[in-house]
Amino acid sequence: MEVKINQSWKAHLADEFSQKYFEELTEFVKKEYKEGTVYPAPKNIFRAFDLCPFEKVKVVILGQDPYHGPRQANGLAFAVDEGVTIPPSLQNIFKEVESDTGMPCVASAKKGDLTRWAEQGVLLLNATLTVRAHNAGSHQGRGWELFTDAVIRALSEQRENLVFILWGNYAKAKGAHIDRSKHLVLEATHPSPFSAASGFFGCKHFSKVNEYLIEHGEIPIDWL
Repeated sequence: MEVKINQSWKAHLADEFSQKYFEELTEFVKKEYKEGTVYPAPKNIFRAFDLCPFEKVKVVILGQDPYHGPRQANGLAFAVDEGVTIPPSLQNIFKEVESDTGMPCVASAKKGDLTRWAEQGVLLLNATLTVRAHNAGSHQGRGWELFTDAVIRALSEQRENLVFILWGNYAKAKGAHIDRSKHLVLEATHPSPFSAASGFFGCKHFSKVNEYLIEHGEIPIDWL
């Protein structure tokens, strides 16, 4: 099956694209786009992979579903396009960046498009890559989770010294596929307003990521 995804990922995930579950997932997603409104736009389904090739991944931040409101989802977990109101979870992520680094985010960094992170090696990966408009979780259980589990396994097995950031119980469950003897795993509550004060604020994940990357000879991420 021909899948429009960055060539570096295609090489590592080729076996998944020929699996029965992926064929069924593809048919389901095509039908959903044909019959109603689905996010993100089809061209952005694999945008996280296109902006962050397999060999360039340094950090993986796991989300759950794409945003299901108009103009929000852009293919990167937690991100929105420039000009779109920044969602509460992303506002809290920016607050933690500022608190952790001790530096204010410059005005441009307040924009919700996290392309600048992805291009530095941060894979902003949702567990489910599509969603029906105004219907959170509507594409769960259709095969995306199997695919993104395979993504995590491939990174865990074939790369070394990556940082996996797991916010919330859903992301933590995906951590079962990570070899923690080879990689750093950082966990906290979800940055949602409902849970951020219970462990996300003060987690200092952004400085911990850079400390680890520097220790292993990598260029740190410019979160600002």
